Amino acid sequence: MKVLFAASEAVPFAKTGGLADVIGSLPKELAKQGIDVRVILPKYEDIPAAYTQAMETVATFTLEMGWRKLYCGILKLEHEGIPFYFIDNEFYFHRRGCYGYGDDAERFAYFCRAVMDSIQHIDFMPDIIHCHDWQAGMIPVLYRAHFSYQPEYAHMKTVMTVHNLKYQGVFAKEQFKDFFALGDEHFTGYALEQYGGGSFMKGGLLYSDAITTVSPTYAEEIQTPFYGEYLDSLMRSQSQRLHGIVNGIDYTEFDPMTDPHLEVNYRDSLVKKQQNKVKLQEKLGLPVNKDIPMIALVTRLVEQKGLALIDRVISELMALDAQWVILGTGEHRYEQLFRWAADQYPDKLSANILFDEGLARQIYASSDLFLMPSQFEPCGIGQLIAMRYRSVPIVRETGGLKDTVQPYNESTGEGTGFSFAHYNAHDMLYTVERAIATYHEEEAWGNLMANLKKKDFSWRKSAQQYASLYEQLIK
Repeated sequence: MKVLFAASEAVPFAKTGGLADVIGSLPKELAKQGIDVRVILPKYEDIPAAYTQAMETVATFTLEMGWRKLYCGILKLEHEGIPFYFIDNEFYFHRRGCYGYGDDAERFAYFCRAVMDSIQHIDFMPDIIHCHDWQAGMIPVLYRAHFSYQPEYAHMKTVMTVHNLKYQGVFAKEQFKDFFALGDEHFTGYALEQYGGGSFMKGGLLYSDAITTVSPTYAEEIQTPFYGEYLDSLMRSQSQRLHGIVNGIDYTEFDPMTDPHLEVNYRDSLVKKQQNKVKLQEKLGLPVNKDIPMIALVTRLVEQKGLALIDRVISELMALDAQWVILGTGEHRYEQLFRWAADQYPDKLSANILFDEGLARQIYASSDLFLMPSQFEPCGIGQLIAMRYRSVPIVRETGGLKDTVQPYNESTGEGTGFSFAHYNAHDMLYTVERAIATYHEEEAWGNLMANLKKKDFSWRKSAQQYASLYEQLIK
């Protein structure tokens, strides 16, 4: 079976969020299932030179997009056994970062068009084109409109995966008509129309053969008005072909036993974990104390991540007998909140308003508890890495957080973390207090560690679910 992943980012080439981790790691696990899987991405300026220098050009051709005749180059690089193709057009992609430009509609229209046009040039005719998020959302539409009736393409199926429904790629109708040569019939409420314009995401949802999202709970949630981002009725209408498959993490990439960023490598040794904590306390200027619980946040500092709850009860949180380590960047008000807290409570909180992968790993390894009070969370990767590094998650019961963190039960000793249901600052505060109390109970903490040890959040199970979905579609 041949599967082509189309996405806008992938580790280690380009990353803005969790999507890149998925595209960098899931194909390797699918390949172990015997699937010939390849990935196609834009060739951005920020891709490290070590990779761009190793790429070989496999094709160049002229692509038609509306009235435009545009250059398209396809380069190829094999990375960790997976062939990656890169779409080369310097006008669209030779810029810093992946998104946030005024012509993103045109850039990703070109990307979708180039994915479909490149198939005849790369000597790989996929059975499945697996499209990820809005940037690849128009591929199923183009396939239906321009390719499905051609004999060599007729067997293909398309899958659309929603990593975050909030981002929908909504642009003016005129742009869609121009870039995709689509008629008015594509702009009714039953097709691309969204907010008076058109939506890449909606196109992918309606025109693909199957829809997946990154956890079973999020698949349920997006069928409700609160989480549905104005697409909940569409999601309800498509529920029979909507599948929730939880994300995993790459267990070789995230392994405290071999992680080069750690001061002391370990697997289940709490003594060695504490040695990492002491080193981090020294590095960040916190009081050195191996017995105080350290609570971490490694996150984008944005509204979605539930930081308004922390803001609401920050003084109560700082009064607890714990240390806090924050890592991330984002909205100015949350960056300022943590800078202020670090200033007010220098013995309690270290605010690192930057992103540094090495420091992130040290924080996972050093922390005892890992807080994710998200407003919504399609899957979440932080809690999975935290559990791999034996840091106990404190989460709100939403999306993938609910699916992956089992609340600790004192009476049975079962569970892998702590959770609260309502989006409420005091519910979060009480849950943090409970987690800190449990940290000091040796037997209970031992139970939690033993439970985490039994969990497997690698890609293995999820890859099997994707493989069986592909099988069903082809049959």
